[in-house]
Amino acid sequence: QVRPVESGGGVVRSVGSLRLSCGVTGNIYSIGDMSWFRQAPRRERELFAVATSGGTTTYGDSVKGRFIIYRDNDKNTVYLQMNNLKPEDTAVYYCNAKVGRWSWEKKEDTWGEGTQVTVSS
Repeated sequence: QVRPVESGGGVVRSVGSLRLSCGVTGNIYSIGDMSWFRQAPRRERELFAVATSGGTTTYGDSVKGRFIIYRDNDKNTVYLQMNNLKPEDTAVYYCNAKVGRWSWEKKEDTWGEGTQVTVSS
């Protein structure tokens, strides 16, 4: 079973920094896009950072200039460096990876269980 596992969440003060990690384990043939989503209370899950297997990155306006997504393809891991954190960044952060388990199989979405990030003012 393919499973992304997030780590690195916690409580941090405003303007502080935090780094999240997400390692994908299991039967893996290839990994396509790796992304970070987040969901704040009473809000929908939001896609805000994507890293393709080729290294291209895209960001949502809410995090552009403050967050950096990068990946280590040898370790099947994606990272999220979060700088200048704000209270409105408080949310559960989820990792998503598009994983193909076999060479003939279409890549499918896999999700981690999430890690809580709380930013105090």
